[in-house]
Formats: sequence, structure tokens, C-alpha cells
Amino acid sequence: MNRNLLRTGAGALAILAPAAAMAHPGAQLDGLSAGFAHPFTGLDHLIAMVVVGVWAAFLGGRALWAVPASFVALLAVGAALGVHGATLPGVEQAIAASVFVLGLLVAFQARVATGRAMALVGGFALFHGFAHGAEIPTAANGAVFGLGFVASTIALHIAGLGLGLLAASPRLQRWLGAATAATGLALGLTQ
Repeated sequence: MNRNLLRTGAGALAILAPAAAMAHPGAQLDGLSAGFAHPFTGLDHLIAMVVVGVWAAFLGGRALWAVPASFVALLAVGAALGVHGATLPGVEQAIAASVFVLGLLVAFQARVATGRAMALVGGFALFHGFAHGAEIPTAANGAVFGLGFVASTIALHIAGLGLGLLAASPRLQRWLGAATAATGLALGLTQ
């Protein structure tokens, strides 16, 4: 199973590389492609979505699919709230905190029950989704745009799972988590 997941992660990275190149500010994309590119336009979103996969790989077992799935589900809920004009205070701070906290969890190799991990990443995903939903271009079809960023989120989670399985060395995992937490701290300080 791990070989298949590694192959899937490598495939996801191959698919994501061209999208990352297109996702620079000013790219004129619409609909599905714009939604797919959207998570690549912010370092905070990109790192958080990958590190969810890394942590899920570390947790193993049912968490391999359940933790990323909870992120995706609550990302969609948050996006719906953002599209419909709801208010959610502290969105950018919560997104930066997600990068910081997830980085610490990986750095300290925190093992928690799958349900708690799902609740934690799901809570963070609500804020990520809200930001995505609030940023949908007015000319774009919201459902198609949303489908695009959900698809890229899934691909980023798969890439993170592959990275997490490849970075099986505890030292490498700690380094990766510490770098992620430092990035989250820096993002939080710039809010």
C-alpha cells in the first residue's frame, strides 16, 4: 500500500508542477482552472494543505485518509460560508496559526487520536475554505471554481502524504515540521 501511495504522491506532484507555475498573481484564469490554481497563490494555503498530508502520513492507519478528508469536507463548508457573505473573525490569523500548529505537530511528532486530528484540521479548514470562498471572482461560477480548489486541495494532501511517507526519518520529519512552524510564525507576525 505504501508504494501505491508514494506513486500517487509523485503523480500528484507531477500534475501540480505546471499548475504552480501558472498560479502567479495576475494569471488570467477562470472557472475550474482558476479554482485549481487558487491554493497555489498563497504560501499559507499551500503549506497548510501539504502539511495536513504529512501529518496524516505520520499518524498512519485510518488517519491516512480520514484526516485529509475532514479537511476537504470542512474546506467546502467554509467556502460556502464565504461565498454567501457570512462573517468569520480572525480568518487570516487562523490560517497562519494553522501553519504554525500543524508544523509543531509534525516537528514534535505528536500522536493524537484520529478523531481529534480530524477535528483539529477540520477547524483550520473552515478558515481556509472561508478565505477561498470569499475570494471567488464575481465573474466565476462559484461551484466550478470551488470544484477546482477542492481538487487541488486533494492533490496537495496526496503530495503531502507522499512527502510524509518519503520523509520517514524522524530527524527529517522534525526539520520539516520546524520549518513549517517557523513559516507559520512569520506569516502570523505579518498579519
